[in-house]
Amino acid sequence: MEPDENDLPDRVDGTEPSDDDDGSSNGPVEAVANAAQDAVQDIGAFIRSQRVAAEVSLRQLAERAGVSNPYLSQIERGLRKPSADVLAQIAKGLRLSAEVLYVRAGILEERPASPVRDALLADGSISERQKQMLLEIYESFRRENADVEE
Repeated sequence: MEPDENDLPDRVDGTEPSDDDDGSSNGPVEAVANAAQDAVQDIGAFIRSQRVAAEVSLRQLAERAGVSNPYLSQIERGLRKPSADVLAQIAKGLRLSAEVLYVRAGILEERPASPVRDALLADGSISERQKQMLLEIYESFRRENADVEE
């Protein structure tokens, strides 16, 4: 039997609003919690869109990434927040840079675009570890040259 509309809670978290609650935010803690939940849903939706674009099934990606099918499904639906290690495994399964997923998940800050960076990240002939090492070397040269110019 389907629940009656009147039986459902007014809020997603299952709580009923109090009489003095006007629906406004309870301050910065709630704002941060909402932002974190949005980030979890955003990374899940991004992973799903990348998986669909790569024409990979949920089961195939779960197998490639070494995670369970239900866990990957929960990530895609925004119900679970994956760790950096799991994101790296998913990135490998999708043949994406782990950095792309880290930025989307809010683990790393987005860096300014660079043709060298973009080329390295797009190169499928080198491993993720090799890409990260080359990017670290490249960034260290850039910092060193910026210090010399000052």
